[in-house]
Amino acid sequence: MKTNLPVAVIGAGPVGLAAAAHLIARGVPVRIYEAGGHAGASISQWGHVRLFSPWRYNVDTAARALLADTGWREPDADEFPTGAQLLDQYLLPLAHVPAIADALKTGMRVTGIARAGLDKVISKDRERRPFNIVLTNTKGETVRVQARAVIDASGTWTQPNPLGADGMPAAGEAQSRRVAYGIPDVLGRDRATYAGRSVLVVGAGHSAANSLIDLVTLRQSDPQTIIAWATRSPDLKRVYGGGAADQLPARGDLGARLKGLVASGEVALFAGFPVAQVSDDADGVMLTSDAIGGARTVGPFERVIVATGQRPDLSFLRELRLDIDPALECARALAPLIDPNVHSCGSVRPHGHRQLSHPEPDFYTIGVKSYGRAPTFLLLTGYEQARSVAAAIADDLAAADQVNLVLPETGVCSAPTLSAEAVPAAACCGGPAKDEASACCAADEEAKANKKGGCGCSSSADRIQETADV
Repeated sequence: MKTNLPVAVIGAGPVGLAAAAHLIARGVPVRIYEAGGHAGASISQWGHVRLFSPWRYNVDTAARALLADTGWREPDADEFPTGAQLLDQYLLPLAHVPAIADALKTGMRVTGIARAGLDKVISKDRERRPFNIVLTNTKGETVRVQARAVIDASGTWTQPNPLGADGMPAAGEAQSRRVAYGIPDVLGRDRATYAGRSVLVVGAGHSAANSLIDLVTLRQSDPQTIIAWATRSPDLKRVYGGGAADQLPARGDLGARLKGLVASGEVALFAGFPVAQVSDDADGVMLTSDAIGGARTVGPFERVIVATGQRPDLSFLRELRLDIDPALECARALAPLIDPNVHSCGSVRPHGHRQLSHPEPDFYTIGVKSYGRAPTFLLLTGYEQARSVAAAIADDLAAADQVNLVLPETGVCSAPTLSAEAVPAAACCGGPAKDEASACCAADEEAKANKKGGCGCSSSADRIQETADV
């Protein structure tokens, strides 16, 4: 019988494990399939990043109940975890809870899902058939399993958007050896790659902001580091956020600090620069914008960080009947609620199983993947999605439909929590001259006083060439 089969959860990140915890609480059998070697594998890649939301927003209720039985000590609700702390202090302990550990299969990537014995064309008795799931292990071997329902919480981290402003890789992007994606750990494992180099960050979201602020910190000990920032849009109101009005102070602080770094010349800004071409030579990378309004070229840069967001992988869902919004690539019913042209994190209305379902019965997309190409996702949103979907699968529609979600309003959606001292207004290599100079910044202060920029040289903006073909 189909009802005797487990529910398959794809992805063992925070939202996937939350879905499993809610199903376990309702006595519903579950299996969790994770492509990485451990729960939260993708988080390991950005473990150095500090979230702007405190622990109180990052622990799911059903997961908390499972952990409580193990003697787990919950972190301080008002502390801001890094990705590594989220992993070590929450996700990995949760993955070792016996009920979760017994259900979790790591190193298993889902490569296909279909209805048993039916392709997507066949309608008759479709809802009565179980799901067939094709899994590929780390050795390249495939196995098939069945499930009564599927919750796709596989995320988007491994599917970065390209550098090209038209959604496709820019000309020359794939061939460049100087381009990296996501949020490199420029203060840790990737320091040698970026220290003392000219670096361009492309993007207008939290990933770009994190990288820019870390690069400014890096330059305090490696003054030859040059930092530039390129955005597709000329309007930066969204990335600068709500400032002091933001209900998450660390989120507002991110935008305010970034705005200050641009104003002081710490970061050279090329706004309204939609990248069309990447050209490598011995000196570095030259980037050229599209020809609309006149082509522009900037560079050379020794390194380029592409922080233009991620997109969902829909390839393994091809044999399922999905109703996908043509612009955002999320469930069509959810799209009006999360349109990034309209909504910030806090203005997204509560939503649950009805907005996360598809014409394929018993299939749901939750977590950051549920947002498709839209940004501004908070874990708190995913946890409520998981609760509602688990209730719907357990046939408790009253609970599934009672969706409650209150999010802190305004701003962008991730940031390191930095003290004022971490990026001072008159830091080395930027800002006005101070009356008194510390020993470590003496050369910097002298240069500023002589109007030659910081660190005894010119500012970042002065050290980057830009040409225009109008």
